Amino acid sequence: MAGASSSLGEPAIYTTFERPDARHRGVVVGVALLESRAIVTHLIAGTRQPLPQTRADDARVPDALQSSLVATFNSGFKMQDAHGGFYADGHVAVPLRDGAASLVVRRDGSATVGQWGQDAVAGPDVVAVRQNLDLVVDNGRPAPGLDGNTSQSWGTAKNQLQYTWRSGIGIDASGNLVYVAGDGMNLVTLAAALLQAGAVRGMQLDIHSEMVDFFSYRHGAGSDAPVATKLLPTMPGRSDRYLVPDQRDFVAVTLR
Repeated sequence: MAGASSSLGEPAIYTTFERPDARHRGVVVGVALLESRAIVTHLIAGTRQPLPQTRADDARVPDALQSSLVATFNSGFKMQDAHGGFYADGHVAVPLRDGAASLVVRRDGSATVGQWGQDAVAGPDVVAVRQNLDLVVDNGRPAPGLDGNTSQSWGTAKNQLQYTWRSGIGIDASGNLVYVAGDGMNLVTLAAALLQAGAVRGMQLDIHSEMVDFFSYRHGAGSDAPVATKLLPTMPGRSDRYLVPDQRDFVAVTLR
């Protein structure tokens, strides 16, 4: 299903569903493809993540962006568990780690996903970086070791082997962002979902109930607030999440 269109008339978002686990056909994953030519990506800090901040009103989609808002979605683990860093607005809130899976936002609003220090590096063109663990998909293949996670590259073995709500973000061969999320997934299933959605590189975002949210938006007349639609109707979060201050950092996508 196609969503909002850019000023050039290009669809900005497509959504669909997939079943990435052949052994558990009841696992349904929502997929959103965000067209790079039609969108601008924003990384927004929460009131508690990456660091506590005093201005709660900054921890939501700014009023100036709401009229062009396409989508919002959850970021990664809490920083103490992410094994990576956070950079935005010219400030390193948490030091970046070489080798970490990274969502990288460029000055022109485009974004990519890759390994920090290899697929992306610091420079004047990079305005925001959110790191979380290691890549789960690279070069169009699952990362080695996902089935056991003995290196704990993706968090504790207990968390990564259990079947739970999971989300991930990737980049496809055309440079579009691909978001996936669903319940009943382990780490292997998440990688399979990203690959099935077309990702050539991908990373895990947050996991567990209440932490996984993706909203697309439609806009009414006048100054009405954007109306949110969940990627999956079973996502447990509030529909106004990210339109009001939130404790966790998140990603907002607007029309170009």
